[in-house]
Amino acid sequence: MVLIKEFRIVMPLSLEEYQVAQMYMVTKMQQQNTNNTEGVDVLESRNFEDGLFGKGRYTSKVYRLQSKAPTWLSTFAPTDALTMQEEAWNAYPKCKTVIKCPYFSSFTLTVETIHKADNGHSENVHGLNKQKLANREVEIIDIASTSDDYWSYVIGSNNVDFSKFQSARTGRGPLLQGWQDECKPVMTAYKLVTVDAPYWGFGSRLEQALIAGERALFLESHRNIFAWIDEWYGMTMKMMRDVEKQSIPLYHEEPLESPF
Repeated sequence: MVLIKEFRIVMPLSLEEYQVAQMYMVTKMQQQNTNNTEGVDVLESRNFEDGLFGKGRYTSKVYRLQSKAPTWLSTFAPTDALTMQEEAWNAYPKCKTVIKCPYFSSFTLTVETIHKADNGHSENVHGLNKQKLANREVEIIDIASTSDDYWSYVIGSNNVDFSKFQSARTGRGPLLQGWQDECKPVMTAYKLVTVDAPYWGFGSRLEQALIAGERALFLESHRNIFAWIDEWYGMTMKMMRDVEKQSIPLYHEEPLESPF
């Protein structure tokens, strides 16, 4: 069974600010979670242009996440079962990410993201057909909330209390109940997650686990974006490209062809 879930993450930012903030967050979180045995290897990062997305940035990465595997998975899979290969096409405000796992060769996880200057009430930004709309589940993620489930524990938890937090540089915050309908600027990341793990006996459990893992990652990363606002505010995309080049070495220099 293919699972389709749309996460909507409302942010107290403009679309232009979010583009910089997201890149800052990704760079910083990769630095924090990479060591000699686990973390992220960036194989390639380059500009691309095609007929589907137009112009954007292509990246290829490998995630080594062995210690984060749930106990039930480690009982029948080797420690490298959570080595993930990711390809991403970022043509902001549209993005697509495809994640595969060499150990589970039939498994795919796709995240299609559209960013809009609204507060999360657009009903079909991805243009799904009737069948996919019927199968889609929608969840709005409130960055002012926290979670204590398994995946939130292993991914990490930003413990900033946004009901008391206020940015020194922008004056934004605190985020009180109903803030999504009152704050300006405001934008939403609409993330459509499709998971297919066609394995008898545990495929459904694997799909549910990965959906839960994506939810935890979306919550933590977007909480970090707002918590770090005074660090990235005022930066430009050019400045962030320079930071990225200095912070994340490339492990592969040969160009890959776009699959589109």
